Amino acid sequence: MALSVEEQARIDLAATFRILAHLGMHEAVANHLSAAVSPDGKRFLINPKWKHFSRIRASDLLLLDADDAASAHHPDVDATAWSIHGQIHRRLPDARAVLHLHPVYTTAVACLATPHVPPIDQNTARYFNRIAIDDMYGGMADTEAEGARLAALLGDRRRLLMGNHGVMVIGANIGEAFDDIWTLERACQILVTAWSTGRPLRILSDDVAEKTARGWEQIPDFSRRHFEEMKQLMIEADASLLD
Repeated sequence: MALSVEEQARIDLAATFRILAHLGMHEAVANHLSAAVSPDGKRFLINPKWKHFSRIRASDLLLLDADDAASAHHPDVDATAWSIHGQIHRRLPDARAVLHLHPVYTTAVACLATPHVPPIDQNTARYFNRIAIDDMYGGMADTEAEGARLAALLGDRRRLLMGNHGVMVIGANIGEAFDDIWTLERACQILVTAWSTGRPLRILSDDVAEKTARGWEQIPDFSRRHFEEMKQLMIEADASLLD
C-alpha cells in the first residue's frame, strides 16, 4: 500500500537528520529541518527542540500548522524553529522542504565581509547568481517578523546565505533540498581551500557559469538519487550493527 504524503515525509525527513549527523553537518542539538505535507504548504513536520539529529525518528517529528499561533507555545517547539520555518511555510507554498544549518565551510563563507560564492568549478557554478544574501544578522531569530524578513529575502531563490549565521535551502522535495545543501557545503569547502592558498582564483566566465548552473537545474533526478543512495547507506550501516 502506498504511503501517505505525511508518512513518506516523516521517513525522508528522519533519514535526512541521520545523514546530516553522519556527515558532521549538525550543530549540537540546534538547527531545524522541516517538510510541508499539505497542498498549501502550511502544515509541516519539524524536529522537536534540543534533540540530536542522529536520534530523531519519524515518529518524533512534530506536525504544526503555520496558521495556528498556538503552535508557537508547544513545549517541544523551539522559538527560532517556529519563527523561521513557520513563516517560510506560511509565505512560500513551493517550499516543500526547508533546511537550516550551520555547516562549517558554508558558515565560514557567510562570515566574510562580502559573502559570495564565485564560480571556480562545477560545484560553485551551480550557485551562480542563485544565492540570496542576508547581511542583517541581529541575534537569535526568535520573532515572526524575523522569519517574514527571511522569507522575503529568499524571493524566487532557493538558497539564502545568512551572514554571520549559516545557510537556509528550500526545495521542491526533501531529496533535492538535501543534495542542494550538501553540494553548497562542498562548494564552500572547495572555495575556502582555494582561498587558503593565497593564490588568485581562476573565475569562470559568466557564460560558462550560467551554462553550468542551468545544467544542474536540468538533472533534479541526480539530486533525488543522491539522497536515496545516502538513505541506503544509513540502512546498511544499521544492518551492520546487528551482524
